[in-house]
Amino acid sequence: MPMEENDPDRTKGIMATLQVIGGKWKPLIVFILLYHGTKRFGELRRMLPNITQGMLTNQLRELERDGLVVRKVYHEIPPKVEYDLSEHGRTLSAVLADMCGWGFKHMEFMNTLEETREEDYADQPQSQ
Repeated sequence: MPMEENDPDRTKGIMATLQVIGGKWKPLIVFILLYHGTKRFGELRRMLPNITQGMLTNQLRELERDGLVVRKVYHEIPPKVEYDLSEHGRTLSAVLADMCGWGFKHMEFMNTLEETREEDYADQPQSQ
């Protein structure tokens, strides 16, 4: 849907997206489930070594609440729970692929920028 440049509602779509997948962990959780398939809690925790158990639990609950993640409980001993993306969650594929691609380009840009800064600094006369 094209928007006029002065449309006051321009940012509503971005805000809605950020409400659902904003933050440090949600995009990573969705990315893992999208490209690595169904995972148990412990598997997700191992794939995200810096996340706390409480934070992972909270993020998964929010993703489930927002309809992006499906939680399947197997009634067995010991209990088994798996997480997978819902069909709606899978619609984030293009968004996450674009974010990933942009991230790699940004890392290259930052490396080039740092190299340029180092060269500029080396070219400056040193004061004594």
